Amino acid sequence: MTIQPRRPVGDPVVLDDRERLSFRVDRRAYTDDDLAAAEMARIFDRCWLYVGHESEVPVAGSYVARDVGGRPVVMARGSDGVIRVFANSCPHRGALICTQPAGQARSFRCPYHDWTFSNRGDLVGVPIPDGYGPGFRKADFGLAQHRSDSYRGFVFVTFDPRQPRSLTGYLAGATEYLDLIDDQSEVGMEVIQGAQLHGARANWKLMMENSVDIYHFRALHKRYVGYMESLGSVPPRRRGGFGRALGLGHGANELPPAAARPLAYWTPMFGESVRPRIEATAARFVDRFGAARAERITHTNRALLIFPNLMIIDAIAITIRKIDPVGAGQMAITSVALAPRDEDPEIRELRKSHYLTFLGPAGFATPDDIEIVESCQRGYLNRAVRYSDLSRGMDKEVPETTDELPAREFWRQWDRLMHGDDGHLDLAHRAELQGADPR
Repeated sequence: MTIQPRRPVGDPVVLDDRERLSFRVDRRAYTDDDLAAAEMARIFDRCWLYVGHESEVPVAGSYVARDVGGRPVVMARGSDGVIRVFANSCPHRGALICTQPAGQARSFRCPYHDWTFSNRGDLVGVPIPDGYGPGFRKADFGLAQHRSDSYRGFVFVTFDPRQPRSLTGYLAGATEYLDLIDDQSEVGMEVIQGAQLHGARANWKLMMENSVDIYHFRALHKRYVGYMESLGSVPPRRRGGFGRALGLGHGANELPPAAARPLAYWTPMFGESVRPRIEATAARFVDRFGAARAERITHTNRALLIFPNLMIIDAIAITIRKIDPVGAGQMAITSVALAPRDEDPEIRELRKSHYLTFLGPAGFATPDDIEIVESCQRGYLNRAVRYSDLSRGMDKEVPETTDELPAREFWRQWDRLMHGDDGHLDLAHRAELQGADPR
């Protein structure tokens, strides 16, 4: 049996050598339980995290309940029309106050002791109130409200009361791409009802890398490429487009018209019958935004990564994909489709069909992606290979979509936050003290 040498205390996880054009990530970042626990404290407890879209709570009293950053929360539009994000936990004894994934309610009732809260989070009802002393005040026991904000309909929350950045400041260059997405409707965008909930036996960061990786498209998704070509359509070219680092861990890949050729997607996949309506919409966009911006909005495919765990894939259909860690070797994935609120009904049905055909859990692409990230996770069990390489395109002034710039931007922010003010020494040192191999 070969004994692997113990790694030195303080051994870095991300090796970013810009002079040698080398970017490597230690594979323990995907497998180490201590690192996974530290991510929750240093990243998910500190960053702005995506909760949902304003269209999911369209009227007063509507709500959605979901986990965000490992915490159960409720996003509710109160009777005053304001959207708030609450801890989904009764301040009395801690039970979930909302057990349904979505609905409409004037109030939330805790099933444990019937404490009742308004949809604005105020405690409004307590059974047998004379059991409490004179100092008991309902105002002291409202639902805990998290700091939240929205940009172009996308709602985010932070659990860090000292988070110094506003949401807009945190999003940095990603706002440009959220604008391009939201401007696709003349009256606003909406999440199509229904969500795909699934997972993978792999580290969450592998799916973040995969979702912004165009390099694998023709290699991994051969069945889909063949399907598109059998219809007479033109799949994305292997080369072309560009990747961008948008700051603070965010990144994007963009296929402009010359590379994407969008009408080739719509015809024959969407059919000639809807082509005149699509072209009429594009013409109106020229009047609204000018020719250059209209073309970018309507004729460009893009994949946007918002650090840490949100992907928006805008190609054929618009997919919002939230990827949550469940320990070091498992993830939970929530996917929904976004579309113009005023969309032609026939085009909407076609959009939904192609969303499921490609990006649905049983579609052409997603099973391939899940299988390959699980394959990577299993491959990491052989520790003879210590690093993964993400250096593709480091020698280019303008990296292409098949290069790995967005993934490097993600990892650089991951590394900064994981180091914090106390560096990376503590995790490796703790493993050494416990007699474990810090790999």
